[in-house]
Amino acid sequence: MKTLRRKTPIVRVGNLNLGSQHPICIQSMTDTPTADVSKTLAQTKELIAAGSELVRWTINDDKAAKGAAEVVGLLRQEGIETPIIGDFHFNGHILLKNNPQTAKALDKYRINPGNVGKGRLHDDNFAQIVKIAVNNGKAVRIGVNWGSLDQELLTALMDTNARLSKPKDARDVTIDTMIQSALRSSEYALKLGLPKEKIVLSVKMSVLQDMVRAYERLAKECDLALHLGLTEAGTDIKGAVSSVAALAILLQQGIGDTIRVSLTPVPNVSRAKEVEVCKELLQSMGFRYFAASVTSCPGCGRTSSDYFQYLAQDINAHIKLKMPLWKNQYPGVEELKIAVMGCVVNGPGESRHADIGISLPGTSEKPIAPVYVNGQELTTLKGDHIKEEFIVILEDYIKNRYNQ
Repeated sequence: MKTLRRKTPIVRVGNLNLGSQHPICIQSMTDTPTADVSKTLAQTKELIAAGSELVRWTINDDKAAKGAAEVVGLLRQEGIETPIIGDFHFNGHILLKNNPQTAKALDKYRINPGNVGKGRLHDDNFAQIVKIAVNNGKAVRIGVNWGSLDQELLTALMDTNARLSKPKDARDVTIDTMIQSALRSSEYALKLGLPKEKIVLSVKMSVLQDMVRAYERLAKECDLALHLGLTEAGTDIKGAVSSVAALAILLQQGIGDTIRVSLTPVPNVSRAKEVEVCKELLQSMGFRYFAASVTSCPGCGRTSSDYFQYLAQDINAHIKLKMPLWKNQYPGVEELKIAVMGCVVNGPGESRHADIGISLPGTSEKPIAPVYVNGQELTTLKGDHIKEEFIVILEDYIKNRYNQ
């Protein structure tokens, strides 16, 4: 069953269209000091090479603002047109005003309405950023975060709630505040002349169920494009699992136009892991395809040999190596499904369901490996060169099926 995407205005960010029928886009963020031009340039290119379609940078002072303009210039000189987002907190209105070259170079500004200022300055500072965006034709993400929520609005809603005969739970009031902060800010931006086609909203939280509820409500109360993310998700497996669980619930409902998986950095692990998780999520849900996929056996007591484990690894490595070439030569190869199975229980069935598959022998089974193509058994491999022979069959299959 095809998931119907929520209809939104189409938002143009640099050379990218977001929203409605356009593909769900992957966003990531550097963790380098943006003032460090060489490090920021290198990490940005690494994220883009991994598949990030928008990259966000921290811009927290004049050095970072000037560095941002320089790095954007270097990217464009290399022919890299990936949209770059400036992440502003507290002093964005000052930095954009004092660095017009940065305001022009960036493709989108991120504003957090919870920390642009207090009292009258809140609206004044917010307005300055929005007007600069309007004058430069830039998109804006109004990014509400419960870790830096508008305390004046939260206090007002808490006070109102306390006077009710049946007050809500404090957490529910917090979600109310998230929604109202996003909606009020977007309404003000519209009044200032920023069109719907230049606005993206987000309401990021770190508690999965609360985050889902916030986005579900926001999606019903406006038609603006939404950026999804579970903030402060955690490290490694916890962060990836939590983020994927939260995003999958919303994406399955057609909610979400851009996504980010925020992982706490692990020493010596590439920042691009965030991007890889996003790609796997979108591909596993059938929303987008980035590389041929391998279904492989988890192993059990029937699989005494570890050959199928190494074969699955080798096939995945071969795909990763060849995909850049295949994508140019064979359009559509990203949707190819390959099966590498370890015994007779599920092996033949899974292999038949895949476009091409191999079923290796399990414990006490005959030392042969049938290969299936388009649901039919093509041949049987045996001996010491099963991997090499299967890769030849795979290459021939791709060439014959996808060659235009």
